[in-house]
Amino acid sequence: MSRKCELTGKGVMTGNNVSHANNKTRRRFLPNLVNVTLMSESLNQGIRLRVSASALRTVEHRGGLDAFLMKEKEGNMSPKAALMRRQVAKKLAENAAA
Repeated sequence: MSRKCELTGKGVMTGNNVSHANNKTRRRFLPNLVNVTLMSESLNQGIRLRVSASALRTVEHRGGLDAFLMKEKEGNMSPKAALMRRQVAKKLAENAAA
């Protein structure tokens, strides 16, 4: 399982540990990933995702998973999240037409 947020694409970054003597050794900055089940109001189902804590705050700020998916670009998302985005868009279009 890759260390990558399924909603935002945030992944591992690299940098240096710098000692007091200015010795530099490579290190990794890992994203704060959590396994969550987010509810989709339009699909009436829960979706299990591995997202970063900052993405979880953004989902709450934007008003839920459906609003987040419709605002976010599909290129940043995992294939699973992109599929959910297309399903939500289709369901919202059906509801608007009816």
